[in-house]
Amino acid sequence: MSESQSGLNRQFLLAARPQGMVKESDFEYRETPIPQIGSGEMLVRTNYISLDPSMRGQMENRADYVAPLAVGDVMRAGGTGVVVKSNHPDFPAGAPVYGTFGMQDYVVSDGASPPLRRNDATLTPQEALGVLGTTGMTAYFGLLNLGEPKAGDTVVISGAAGATGSTVGQIAKLMGCRVIGIAGGQAKCQWLIDELGYDAVIDYKSESVDERMRELCKNSIDVFFDNVGGEILDAALVNLSNHARVVLCGGISSGYQTKALPPGPKNYMQLVIRRSHMEGFIVLDHVARYPAAIEQLSQWVNEGKIKVKEHILDGIEECPAGLAGLFAGQNFGKQLVKI
Repeated sequence: MSESQSGLNRQFLLAARPQGMVKESDFEYRETPIPQIGSGEMLVRTNYISLDPSMRGQMENRADYVAPLAVGDVMRAGGTGVVVKSNHPDFPAGAPVYGTFGMQDYVVSDGASPPLRRNDATLTPQEALGVLGTTGMTAYFGLLNLGEPKAGDTVVISGAAGATGSTVGQIAKLMGCRVIGIAGGQAKCQWLIDELGYDAVIDYKSESVDERMRELCKNSIDVFFDNVGGEILDAALVNLSNHARVVLCGGISSGYQTKALPPGPKNYMQLVIRRSHMEGFIVLDHVARYPAAIEQLSQWVNEGKIKVKEHILDGIEECPAGLAGLFAGQNFGKQLVKI
């Protein structure tokens, strides 16, 4: 199944609502004919699919900031590709595009449904889906708008070796902050120190997060950027400084279950004691400001001030296992599937 057969569109459908963590059995493989286009439409051939934590919520049957999927729908996913046929004046054949493609080889769009955008010729597919795409926008606006870091602040990041977390930490370093990352495994932790210049790391797989956090930043966390939730969030709350900012970006450890949700943070009263605030956000609220953020991030990347790591799987058949592995911490950097 490594290459699409002539005339076929390989797809993965949502087969079941996840119970607990995402499983490969939550998806169904299907082959259909390559779709035909109508007036004002284009046919796009996918070359990369992005796997992101937000996809877990879209698999559930609940209201959210995007509509939930129905069982039997093509699994929604961001992607990049090339227009191969077009009846659309703004998207000629050969144009590189990115948007919501789904887990499939081909997608038909009128530009708005599903939404697609022309890709800058200088932007690689990996950049469009990563540091200069939704991942980078999430890190940029989450840290700068909600975290409001200042030189000398201590910034702690959970999921620090992931695509968003690693970008957050590097931006914080550029702001003159002391940066501490929480990640799983020696290789990830060493990368954060050696390559990204973090000041310290906590390996949640081999160390007590509670103890190490007290050692490194007792009552001194000015910004906690949380991608994990659960016990790690609780550990951070008891180590906040006065007037700290807690940015809720994701909750891989506790926020993606449909049943038996764990209780909320036990230490939330620290927000009162430390006169601090905790706030969640959705990056789509900042779409109007993406161009300025892309310009700044592009400059930092080109100057070597932000480094990018990608975890690329080969072949569309890797999509279900890749998404499941994302929640088990198996990825190292931005998780992509090359088609």
